[in-house]
Amino acid sequence: MSEVPVLIVGGGPVGLVASLLLSRLGIRSLLVERHPGTAIHPKARGINARTMEVFRQQGIEAVVRQAGLPPERTGFIVWARSLAGEEIERRVPWGRSERSSDVSPVRACLCAQDYLEPVLRRSAEEQAPGELRFNTELKGFTQDGVGVTATLRDVVSGAEQEVMAEYMIAADGAQSAVRAALGVGMVGKKDVYDSVNILLEADLRPWTADRPAALYFIENDKLRGTFLTINAHDRWGFLVNSLKAQGYTAQDFTPERSAALVRLAAGVPDLPVNVLGVAPWVASAHVAEQYRHGRIFLAGDAAHEMPPTGGFGMNTGVQDVHNLCWKLALVLQGRAADSLLQTYHDERQPLARTITEQALANAVSMGRLQKIQKTTGARPEFLNEQGMIFGASYTSSAVVPDGSPPPAVANPITDYVASARPGGRAPHAWLQAKDGTRVSTIDLVGKGFTLLGGAKAAKWAEAAKALEVTPVTVGNGSLQPADERWRETYGIGDDGAVLVRPDGYVAWRAASAAPDAARTLAAAMNAILGSIRDRAS
Repeated sequence: MSEVPVLIVGGGPVGLVASLLLSRLGIRSLLVERHPGTAIHPKARGINARTMEVFRQQGIEAVVRQAGLPPERTGFIVWARSLAGEEIERRVPWGRSERSSDVSPVRACLCAQDYLEPVLRRSAEEQAPGELRFNTELKGFTQDGVGVTATLRDVVSGAEQEVMAEYMIAADGAQSAVRAALGVGMVGKKDVYDSVNILLEADLRPWTADRPAALYFIENDKLRGTFLTINAHDRWGFLVNSLKAQGYTAQDFTPERSAALVRLAAGVPDLPVNVLGVAPWVASAHVAEQYRHGRIFLAGDAAHEMPPTGGFGMNTGVQDVHNLCWKLALVLQGRAADSLLQTYHDERQPLARTITEQALANAVSMGRLQKIQKTTGARPEFLNEQGMIFGASYTSSAVVPDGSPPPAVANPITDYVASARPGGRAPHAWLQAKDGTRVSTIDLVGKGFTLLGGAKAAKWAEAAKALEVTPVTVGNGSLQPADERWRETYGIGDDGAVLVRPDGYVAWRAASAAPDAARTLAAAMNAILGSIRDRAS
């Protein structure tokens, strides 16, 4: 029997990112995926700016962008009677607007999943000590107080092997076999509407080139469907929702019928269309009751299924493992107590419930659960969810409150106020180096715990070094605030400090100096990681 610290089940974006994250944290893992390779269908496409920040901190932002489309080729969202017909509405998604640069130095990206996964796979395989095995399925597992014993089967040869892992991450998708075997209950609504994805080749540039969009919603009295931009040239997806409500069944979508529907939606009866594939699916809006089950953790679609309206499924999953993997690493290294692992559920499950509810609300506003009707468009929050993307705030034992109230916002889904209040994402602020180059605070965190201190925070910095926390001084030395945003968003004086976790969220904040900086910071770290006594036990 072979042994590995972490077994990852599932080789989609969530599992691949988990492998990459653990390797960069120095933790061995084994990823198993039953399919022979990465995705062959576009599936998810939108990568929001928060996920791109994660990719940036892992050194893969540039290669992901290279695999996707530049922002100027997906700048709009369009509603029309047909591609060649009347345009009803046009929006600029917040993530692709100039306003987004105030919140993050990183822009959202459109990269189809079958383009993204090979990038993630190469990056994960380049990182030792992770191992990836495709054509390998999980046949069964048991767990006890010391680990998970898994039976793996080679899909090609049929050979079986037992692996002992200290922990297992189940990233095996919406039909998760691990979730089913654990008997996990789900909260929310199952099977809210049915859909079919049509992957096709057709040159749609005559009707799209002058209004480049990520999505073209087609709504008329005969059809409701969506053109999904993949390469903005001759490779597209076409999505038909609410099949039963529109009088269709999945079996109706033969290649010939699918091509006819694409021509109808395009408004071009003689359009040459080559149907590459047809994939029916059913949208659900529910979340696992518990993300942690002993030594097994649910992540991605295994933990939450949500309608794609808003593009949150893959993004939420990637951010799940970004939250989980540093905690696993510290526990495996003996630097944190087991109690830290429970904060994965405490932080991510409530947020997933909120996101899933909002994704469903988007779908309802767009008529996805109804027959074709004359109302068009979507609610104002659709693709304008900066508050939900950047303003999420965690409450758990891995956050030490400072007594400050959360920022006041009129709409927590759309509105974001940058703040370094404990529990929230450490906000973006521009700093200026001695050579005049600008550095974002986003680029100073993500490689472990980081202490961002003011110009007179030397004692905090000394205390940080003793705790293996990286100190960064702002305002006295190599980095100066480029504008007032640092002071406005971080809310500390020159002798204050902010402790940022490896996932970029604020764990603790001191507005000013303390009588005993070393004792104060050590107490905060013990509260976050678990006491020394707990760790020893």
